[in-house]
Amino acid sequence: MEDYSKHIIPQDAPITTALGQISSLGQYLTLFVTDKAGKLLGTLTDGDIRRGLLSGKPLTDPVSRFMNTHYRFLRQNEYDTETIRRFRGQLLQLIPELDEHNRIIRIINLAKTKALLPVDAVIMAGGRGERLLPLTRNTPKPLLKVGDKPIIEHNVDRLIRFGINHIHITTRYLGEQLEDYFGDGSSRGVHIDYTREDEPLGTIGSLRLTNNYHSDAVLLMNSDLLTNIDFEDFYEEFRRHNADMSVATVPYPVSIPYAVLETQDGDILSLKEKPTYTYYINAGIYLMKRAVIDLIPAGQYNATDLLDRLIDGQYKVTYFPLLGYWLDIGRPEDYQKACVDINHITL
Repeated sequence: MEDYSKHIIPQDAPITTALGQISSLGQYLTLFVTDKAGKLLGTLTDGDIRRGLLSGKPLTDPVSRFMNTHYRFLRQNEYDTETIRRFRGQLLQLIPELDEHNRIIRIINLAKTKALLPVDAVIMAGGRGERLLPLTRNTPKPLLKVGDKPIIEHNVDRLIRFGINHIHITTRYLGEQLEDYFGDGSSRGVHIDYTREDEPLGTIGSLRLTNNYHSDAVLLMNSDLLTNIDFEDFYEEFRRHNADMSVATVPYPVSIPYAVLETQDGDILSLKEKPTYTYYINAGIYLMKRAVIDLIPAGQYNATDLLDRLIDGQYKVTYFPLLGYWLDIGRPEDYQKACVDINHITL
């Protein structure tokens, strides 16, 4: 998300200052009027200024005399995807997110953001990528370029596009390169922090090392995936089923080149000529309630272990069919395919 500080103006600024500030915005011509504590008091557009001037207010008056106090906003951790859809249907563009004291946390541009999901994201980026040697000898696999940017950056940008504001990256092999590349995320308008694995913790064990989650739902994904998964659709299905954990899956058809018999107790029940069966493979992307993380023991632990534990414990475990593009970049041929496909897909 972009830095929208240029859209904020203090309440005591003269209206001539607001006119100059609005004229410099280029587009999205809305200012947010705040007091000294950063509390949002109102919004201001060129239409508000025009109406004020026509009603006889002088140019020497402060912006607080012109502002609109009936504004719409999002309350931190209290909105849902339906609220975003409603605002988008009203053709609203810039929406402030406020904390409990009405201070602006961020300003969201609905024209550029696909959704605003109340989710924390964890990207697993600690692997050595040994099958991609020598490319990964001095560069961690997530930072190998696919097109004009690294694999992991495609995923970070997609998370940001769906309004996910808190991103945690788990690192181990050459992890300092990832920290140097993304920093704290402020240049992208999000918060990025890092969890360093001192030893391999499996595909999900490092979730226990991160304890500063901000949302009740956590999305976990591998860093070496290239995908255009619809995170909003994934989240909505997860919420609709009230799932404890949901797994993104990729359809995998298997064609049998022979006639297949269905049998029982020595009898043939049916015969299918060269059938195709569709199975669903694990896409390496999970959504879970934050409370599920407490079930992960310390040390090495895999996502499949957690899934088995949840299923055995009668938790609600669902799957989400990923019908868009998906590629696990594990082998040299996968990486070569990604470098070609990136020119023909929309992420």
